[in-house]
Amino acid sequence: MERELRLKTNQIARYRPYTKQLEFHALKSREGLLMAGNQLGKTYSGGANLTYHLTGSYPDWWDGKRYDHPIRAWAGSVTNEVTRDSVQRILVGDPSDEGARGTGMIPAKLLDNVRPRPGVPNTIAALTVKHIAGGNSSLVFKSYDQGRTKWQGDTVHEVWMDEEPPVDVYMEALARITATMGQLRLTFTPLLGMSSVVLRFLKEESEDRQHVRMTIDDADHISQAEKTKIIAGYPAHEREARIKGIPALGSGRVFPITEESIKVKATPELEDFLDTLPCLGALDFGWDHPTAAVELRHDREADIVYVRRCARQREATPLLFSANVKPWGSWIPFAWPHDGLQHDKGSGEQLAEQYRNAGLNMMDERATFEDGTNGVEAGVTMMLDRMQTGRFKVLDHLEDWFDEFRLYHRKDGIIVKEVDDLMAATRYGVMMLREAVYKPVERRRTRGRVRRIS
Repeated sequence: MERELRLKTNQIARYRPYTKQLEFHALKSREGLLMAGNQLGKTYSGGANLTYHLTGSYPDWWDGKRYDHPIRAWAGSVTNEVTRDSVQRILVGDPSDEGARGTGMIPAKLLDNVRPRPGVPNTIAALTVKHIAGGNSSLVFKSYDQGRTKWQGDTVHEVWMDEEPPVDVYMEALARITATMGQLRLTFTPLLGMSSVVLRFLKEESEDRQHVRMTIDDADHISQAEKTKIIAGYPAHEREARIKGIPALGSGRVFPITEESIKVKATPELEDFLDTLPCLGALDFGWDHPTAAVELRHDREADIVYVRRCARQREATPLLFSANVKPWGSWIPFAWPHDGLQHDKGSGEQLAEQYRNAGLNMMDERATFEDGTNGVEAGVTMMLDRMQTGRFKVLDHLEDWFDEFRLYHRKDGIIVKEVDDLMAATRYGVMMLREAVYKPVERRRTRGRVRRIS
């Protein structure tokens, strides 16, 4: 009985994170997001993450930021009621049972000075937590519906936001950790689609902003039979968000097929086979948005296109980006879009020519179909037709490519031109497959005769 009570009032001791949860805890960036499906343990992870900081008692496996002193923290969600039933419940215990206080993530013996919130039943406004270094950490519970002004003023070390916040509330919360060089952590299912907060993590790349995406397949506590039932129970248009943590995409995905149908495992045997196939590269130029490149291989006998490599980099000069992709092979011809014809305002040199001078084997003309057209919808249709008929494959470790594939969507029937750089490069490459070439045979002389090297 005593052991059972001890375990019940020290839930954090029983926490064993899954792989994706470990990745979330290890984030050292200022802004961190665990974007996951429903009921996969994201709120549990957020509660554990904050509890470690409030107590200063970190487990042996911990690889994230540490505080060696008491901290000030905020935690909140959509409304006071939602904060009570999610954040407060995870941290303190069942709010409907006063006897359950201390059965959440924060050990009962460390809870102190619990202050109720007037006017909202069973809701806590603030509390303190005993810190391992001595003294108390403080925690204040908040809600988004209080508005931006209620998230102003104080300076804190940690903020945990469970469920996606409005962007103005998010920016105020972010300002609270500036002076302390602290952290803001979010845990939510992206049911609001490609919102400003989601785009901040998916599009605005930064060392100070990182995210982890957790799917139903990453939740070890759910059996396969249960996963099947859960998936079947969600409406089709919400399924990707609720089971995979992929933002809901308004009018729908451009490529409405499963990742598994185009993924192929990158084995040594496959790599050897791909080396024997005709090849071309393709570029999508960028600056504010990333420059992107793909390497395609074409099995002409089976008419299957393989995406073998990809690269994506923001604010990279032609010289810098070319240095990243030249190791793929200096002989590989690169397709490029019509904006490569634009002239640089400083040098007057065409953009495509700058990449050519940087060492890439750029094709002579911009990417078009054989009839000279270059329509986006025609290119997308060609790619989708290949995907649906098993004639388009992507090596399974190209996570940047799949990140864009998941988010490539339409709004009001129009393709959204955001987070689509690798998709565009792939489209140019598929348009120009006729220009794919075999790797040239290298030759060198040995004692007066030529030796062939393949």
